[in-house]
Amino acid sequence: MGYLDNILFAIILILGFGFFTLNIRKIIRNIKLGKDINRSDNPLFRLKNMAMIALGQSKMVKRPIAGVLHIIVYIGFVIINIELLEIIIDGLFGTHRVFSFLGTFYDILIGSFEILAFLVLVAVLIFYARRNFIKLKRFIHSDLKGWPKSDANYILYFEIVLMSLFLLMNAADLHLQNITGGFGHYSQAGSFPISQFIAPIFNGLSESLVMMLERAFWWMHIIGILIFLNYLYFSKHLHILLAFPNTYFANLNPLGQFDNLESVTKEVKLMMDPNADPYATAPIDENAVPSKFGASDVQDLNWVQLLNAYTCTECGRCTSVCPANQTGKKLSPRKIMMDTRDRLVEVGKNIDANKGIFIPDNKTLLNDFITPEELWACTSCNACVEECPVNISPLSIIMDMRRYLVMEQSAAPMPLNAMMSNIENNGAPWQYNQQDRLNWKNE
Repeated sequence: MGYLDNILFAIILILGFGFFTLNIRKIIRNIKLGKDINRSDNPLFRLKNMAMIALGQSKMVKRPIAGVLHIIVYIGFVIINIELLEIIIDGLFGTHRVFSFLGTFYDILIGSFEILAFLVLVAVLIFYARRNFIKLKRFIHSDLKGWPKSDANYILYFEIVLMSLFLLMNAADLHLQNITGGFGHYSQAGSFPISQFIAPIFNGLSESLVMMLERAFWWMHIIGILIFLNYLYFSKHLHILLAFPNTYFANLNPLGQFDNLESVTKEVKLMMDPNADPYATAPIDENAVPSKFGASDVQDLNWVQLLNAYTCTECGRCTSVCPANQTGKKLSPRKIMMDTRDRLVEVGKNIDANKGIFIPDNKTLLNDFITPEELWACTSCNACVEECPVNISPLSIIMDMRRYLVMEQSAAPMPLNAMMSNIENNGAPWQYNQQDRLNWKNE
């Protein structure tokens, strides 16, 4: 590889990682649009959660077939890309398999990479069949059409191409190594348990042509990795990166335990305080923005909820266990997360277009993306939260938006309004006088 190739490689590398960095900064900015919430408690337990769930895939294997296949793809893709370090060094300095000095350990590494690459190919082909031929119910749901459906297939195409290029690159390299004395700088290095069966396709071709093919596979492999890296920003595959912080910052409270609104808690404490002066008034801050009850748009959610939205991999496990969805109601927890992310991306584009300032666009997450009918269909059973393989909580978003409907718009369904009126008037959800509440004892 000449100096011009080294320079071209460096430019492509800088552009690839530079564009990725810019996009990651946009994601971080968008997540920070959410309200602050403290998730710094119990760091050791949070680290354990992250290790078990994000790294160890403990919740994935609840569905064994998909879980095992996902682990193969996950481990294979991560470990194989360790070779990216060697490719970068070879590309920048014009070396060939710079880590080959590791000897037997290097042979084991390359051999392991090849076996994993083959297993990844098999797993990805099975995933493709499950989505497009077998058509599992959660992959043909009404909320997974258009771009989300195409995006899932594009990712599978990427993985098939990248793994194939990796094996073809190694096969061409092996062919050149096997020429007596080696060809050019292709000295003996590595072990190739899979590529040895592919290498014979180059028999009969001239050494220079095989070298050109090897270089072409090499360039396409590294450029493909950089393209895939930057495609993550536009894809559900962001969970590759965000699953780790998402599981670390997940809510550690027992399922079903909800946070109280601080503003409401203060008012209740004041009302219950016998020493409080009922006629005392707090100083009025004319510049203060009145606190909002619940959430109608993404800026009203907290930053962990927005991180949840970006982390969602659209696997549909949440929707598949949702009792409301199973009875034909419009609620789909997956759609809640997808809509939240879509609205957040829209808000981010608005900020980009207006030089860092959000200009109201007469749209909100509530109504324009998520309807009240979806929100009130939820039974708050937490099945979606329990099922999610990366600890996403669609329920927390649903409850915050319900709070807005009830406390800001008084838009609760009639049965709920009747129940709250009964509690206010009778001290019980039922419509009868408080004096009659214990009559059941005499029956």
